[in-house]
Amino acid sequence: MLLKSLGRFLSPLNHQPLRSLSSSTTRLAREVRIVEVGPRDGLQNEKNTITLSTKIGLIKRLAETGVKDIEAGSFVAPKWVPQMAGSAEVLNYILGHPPPAHSSIAYNFLVPNLRGLEDFLRASQNTSSSDTTPAPTASSQDPNELPTSPPPNEPDQSNRSQRDPSPITSSQDSNEKPGTSSELDKPTEPHQSISPSFTTEVSLFTAATEAFSKANTNCSIQESLDRCKPIVSLAKSRGIRVRGYVSVALGCPYEGPDVPPSKVASITSSLLEMGVDEVSVADTTGMGTATRTQELLRVLSAAGISNHDLALHFHDTYGQALVNTVVSLEHGIRTFDSSVGGLGGCPYSKGATGNVATEDLVYCLHSLGASTGIDVEKMAGIGAWISKELGRSNDSRAGKAILARLSS
Repeated sequence: MLLKSLGRFLSPLNHQPLRSLSSSTTRLAREVRIVEVGPRDGLQNEKNTITLSTKIGLIKRLAETGVKDIEAGSFVAPKWVPQMAGSAEVLNYILGHPPPAHSSIAYNFLVPNLRGLEDFLRASQNTSSSDTTPAPTASSQDPNELPTSPPPNEPDQSNRSQRDPSPITSSQDSNEKPGTSSELDKPTEPHQSISPSFTTEVSLFTAATEAFSKANTNCSIQESLDRCKPIVSLAKSRGIRVRGYVSVALGCPYEGPDVPPSKVASITSSLLEMGVDEVSVADTTGMGTATRTQELLRVLSAAGISNHDLALHFHDTYGQALVNTVVSLEHGIRTFDSSVGGLGGCPYSKGATGNVATEDLVYCLHSLGASTGIDVEKMAGIGAWISKELGRSNDSRAGKAILARLSS
């Protein structure tokens, strides 16, 4: 029975290669877009301080895998999220030294409030005025102005969405500037220096339950949406693409697993109506099941929300992330978030593990005949590297198996 059900889920990829999405997009059914969230959502929950060199090294490596979307940092006060201190310097490095890539990459920065977006824009202007050559513009479609000056690197401890700054994970100084680090100075292999073109965009977030919204942002859902409006308005006035997140869409650590799909649909609609370009619906706690994922997607469709405007963001706490991905593929979703090495976690949900590992997701999608453009072997190597840098276990099963096969 299980095999029969899986066969039904996989059939769109195996037998209908020309089926297109329900919108004007030209992406075919076999083409799946992966948003790599490791440098932001993945790193922000780490307990040990992460050097700027490691953050940039991770982004540079990821850029060489074929991934086209990377969450690169967050313009949030370092006292709340210590690991995101220096995100403006990360952006500055990207602007001044675009990582070599095989195609254009969109680098995303979280702006949790209007001040975060203003810091993003101010940093962009500071970079442009201090450079002798103009900073690259986003694209004819996304003429983003790009940021750079870093927020103060405060050592305060955070009880919000992250960790206590404990020991540094390498011998380098955590405030190290680009240009002084051996990692940043490391040349890229000639065959990898393809195209340095890139765009930038911002993201914002809200939650599907009142309890989580209060815990995470100290405001109600409606207040959170009200705060989003000026962010979207200002970003759009500057031609910046905006991505939204709806947290705890399939389960809340405070209100339990039965989050009303109608509430998720209402919040998603509100974000899209105010001008957000894409909404990532997030199973933050990993409580989602195949049945509840199906029902959520059905309700989102019934609310008139196009698959083209959605991404799915699964955590693998209960080992259901890939099952839920396959369910979403059957429904027509073609954008998924993931994190190299399974980095990440939810600070407000005890036992919640990281995002679904990019290596596992890509291996699964490729096995179904889907195309992602990502080199899974390179991604596996990065998963092993960053896990070692952070002093943690590599949570990608496919990544470890691939590396074991390559070394045999």
